[in-house]
Amino acid sequence: MENEISVVDAKERSRYEAIDADGNLMGFVDYALHPGVITFLHAETLPDFRGRGVAGRIAVKSLDDARALGLRVKPACPYYQDYLTKHTEYADLVAG
Repeated sequence: MENEISVVDAKERSRYEAIDADGNLMGFVDYALHPGVITFLHAETLPDFRGRGVAGRIAVKSLDDARALGLRVKPACPYYQDYLTKHTEYADLVAG
């Protein structure tokens, strides 16, 4: 399926990755994990996949995982800063 996007936590690389149905890397966000806190450092969608909602899918998965794990979020990346401003349902996760 052409529009299929899987988002996985590639823990060995400290990043969430979006993969298409053919196994191609579509985008990622690098993170640093500290006790009780995850810092999102850099989000990127690869040029061939821009405009398909890839970054948003990564953000939702990573933020939902942070909530499920009881982690606070530090959005060091401009994309995450903007995303969290627009998606107030995640405001409770942001570390002060």
